[in-house]
Amino acid sequence: MRIFFTGGSGKAGRHVAPYLAEQGHQVTNADLVPMRHPGVADLRVDLTDAGETYSALAGLATFEELDLPSKPSYDAVVHFAAVPAILLRSDAATYATNVLSTFNVLEAATRLGVRKIVFASSETTYGICFAQGERRPLYVPVDENHPTVPEDAYAMSKVAGEVTARSFQARTGADVYGLRINNVIEPHKYAQKFPAFLADPSLRRRNLFAYIDVRDLGQLVQRCLQTDGLGYEVFNVANADMSVAATTQEIQDRFYNGVEVRRKLARDETFYAIDKARDLLGFAPRHSWREVLSDPGAGHG
Repeated sequence: MRIFFTGGSGKAGRHVAPYLAEQGHQVTNADLVPMRHPGVADLRVDLTDAGETYSALAGLATFEELDLPSKPSYDAVVHFAAVPAILLRSDAATYATNVLSTFNVLEAATRLGVRKIVFASSETTYGICFAQGERRPLYVPVDENHPTVPEDAYAMSKVAGEVTARSFQARTGADVYGLRINNVIEPHKYAQKFPAFLADPSLRRRNLFAYIDVRDLGQLVQRCLQTDGLGYEVFNVANADMSVAATTQEIQDRFYNGVEVRRKLARDETFYAIDKARDLLGFAPRHSWREVLSDPGAGHG
């Protein structure tokens, strides 16, 4: 597929865009900062500018395309570009940038006839990650039906993006899939960050004790591109296990006492339910911090 990938120079994008190129796709990275990866074309685009966004999506990606008999169209858009968290820019700038860029990408893509759009939403939409003080889920495991009522500007922008995406899907009938991505972890970060998480699981409370290995995120995006006909859907994105050594029962007892438990969880199963992605997309996460670090609690429970 010929893919217009926004935000390819970010933490997740700089792994996922090359991964898609390795799967045989032609990938254009639309970003304010170049990725400079040999397998991915760079195009500097300000996605908050509607005209610039439309022009980029309607244009050429490489000099080689000049030799084609006619200008090719994009088959898919993967929209990862965003101010990626709170406290990087002002709340107003974070919200405005993320909402406007998402609208511009969706409008340009659908007007140009793109029939597959995958966009990055966030775990923060559930209102727990960046809540003031402690906020617990209404029930566990948290699935896509859990209410999305955030307080912070970043998560608000992601909820607005989901509403916008659903509206464009209803208008056009294209496949538009939103990914509520949990905390993205690059493989080299396991040795750096996870020993502290294993020693003190409270450090992972705001992430529902979950994470997503960036390699498995790439696999999920590929599955979205390969799966047609779902219309508008949102998917939780996480690895199958928790990011802590404590068992699910220990986490329930310490952090979720009184929270409704809707089904029994396996010893290390994520509280950030990925059943929907497994069932509808065939998502099968392969990686874990346990490949790098030993689990001090292994063998009990």
